[in-house]
Amino acid sequence: MTYIQKTITDLKCSSPAQAEFYQAVEEVLSSLEPLLETNSHYRKQAIIQRIVEPERQIMFRVPWVDDKGDIQVNKGYRVEFNSALGPYKGGLRFHPSVNAGIVKFLGFEQIFKNALTGLPIGGAKGGANFDPRGRSDAEIMRFCQSFMSELYRHIGPTCDVPAGDIGVGAREIGYMFGQYKRLTGRYEGVFTGKSLLWGGSLVRKEATGYGAVYFADYMLEERGDNLQGKRCLVSGAGNVAIYAMEKLYQLGATPVSCSDSSGTLYHESGIDLRLIKRLKEGRRCDLLEYIDTYPEAVHTPVNEYPADGHSVWRYTADAAFPCATQNELTLADAKALLENGCQLVSEGANMPSTHEAVDAFLAAGIAYGPGKAANAGGVATSQLEMAQNASMQTWTFEQVDQRLKQIMKNIFLVASETAKEFDHDGNLVLGANIAGFRRVADAMIQQGVV
Repeated sequence: MTYIQKTITDLKCSSPAQAEFYQAVEEVLSSLEPLLETNSHYRKQAIIQRIVEPERQIMFRVPWVDDKGDIQVNKGYRVEFNSALGPYKGGLRFHPSVNAGIVKFLGFEQIFKNALTGLPIGGAKGGANFDPRGRSDAEIMRFCQSFMSELYRHIGPTCDVPAGDIGVGAREIGYMFGQYKRLTGRYEGVFTGKSLLWGGSLVRKEATGYGAVYFADYMLEERGDNLQGKRCLVSGAGNVAIYAMEKLYQLGATPVSCSDSSGTLYHESGIDLRLIKRLKEGRRCDLLEYIDTYPEAVHTPVNEYPADGHSVWRYTADAAFPCATQNELTLADAKALLENGCQLVSEGANMPSTHEAVDAFLAAGIAYGPGKAANAGGVATSQLEMAQNASMQTWTFEQVDQRLKQIMKNIFLVASETAKEFDHDGNLVLGANIAGFRRVADAMIQQGVV
């Protein structure tokens, strides 16, 4: 049994029933073999064993009262994974699927994503198994206030700075910040993703989607190509998907699909982004209503998806942007994309492709941008929001967007150059993992056994 295999086996014993976490760890550690073979000091310092264990795990109950006067109870989490590079940084997710394993997988990925940005931020993640869908604003406020009544003890502008994620947008951030301010008596930049009225940053809601598209364009640029004229499949219909589609249009590409919990929407002539924004950002309704305006579009409900994957990946296109959730792109989906001529996959979501799908993309030699690199634009812009808060400045949209674009270019270059360094030219999975790991690991060694 190899050093890496033993670490994974031990982890499964000490942290049982956390499949997504094991998947993330295996994906990272398996690509580190070229580095570990030539750098024995990482093994001597037990960096692998240390980095897979969070520095702190917080679990707590969240009791709240619904509009009927009934008491509801949810579970809250914050996993502060690694602070070697700076304050813990990572989003909060409100979704029924949230559990300890999901939060740990997201937090682990966040370590390397944040490291790749080159910015001084550590890795963390959190959330609750609360579903905001169908809840009134008053119910969401009461939940957020109860959630923050515990979490406020563990966060702060120089120790842990949460942000939004699935189910946590400007509304939820506002309610949580208000409670934090009430409990602490301090007005400080402890959250990112705040409203522009009170300390937020321009480009924040656009950042992850924009960044995934910038990263895609850099991948194509290295191959002598660009996004102009490309037909693109996009999954999801939240901030990441919406603003990935927006940037695709700006760069001359055409997004032809998106998806939500109701199903997949495909529009041959191109998605009407203005209508999507009205449906999802304004009315918060299902994509099915898109058909009322465009009857020629196709909506495939979830119960009609293929048994081995997702309908959104079964259409012909030049590029794919998974922007929804983990493991949404299977091996069968990957084969369908490749058979239909897809030449690029840029991940806007966290670990959206299964391990087998990733292997298929790498074997095919297409341009593949893993999530920890391609979707790092969101956390990068969060750190830019922190910088603005700390200096009491507000930057223009163009200033933030240019910084974001440069950060994404730097991420691409460091991943690409690291892959070449280890004789795996074009393998951005290996390049991103080694580059992120090396930065964190070296900092951990310099800070001692803590």
